[in-house]
Amino acid sequence: MAQEMAPQVRTAIEILKQIADDRGVPRNIRRVATEAIEILMDNKMSTGLRAATVISKLDEVSTDPNMPLFARTKIWQVTSLLEQVKD
Repeated sequence: MAQEMAPQVRTAIEILKQIADDRGVPRNIRRVATEAIEILMDNKMSTGLRAATVISKLDEVSTDPNMPLFARTKIWQVTSLLEQVKD
């Protein structure tokens, strides 16, 4: 049985979809956003582990100098949402 998704995770997925679908965002950053969505939707891992894994991926890409400011802001927003998620 699928576990109930935390509201923060649902919101994070919506924000990541906006980044992944935005052609103004460099391809490598869109790819990380897509990977992050896949991780967050993977029910084989605990919610806390999924959140921590995504935070780690986003931290790596958030320093990319080619990232538009609005995308960086959205990534920080996702990170702060996921930091609230516990198992």
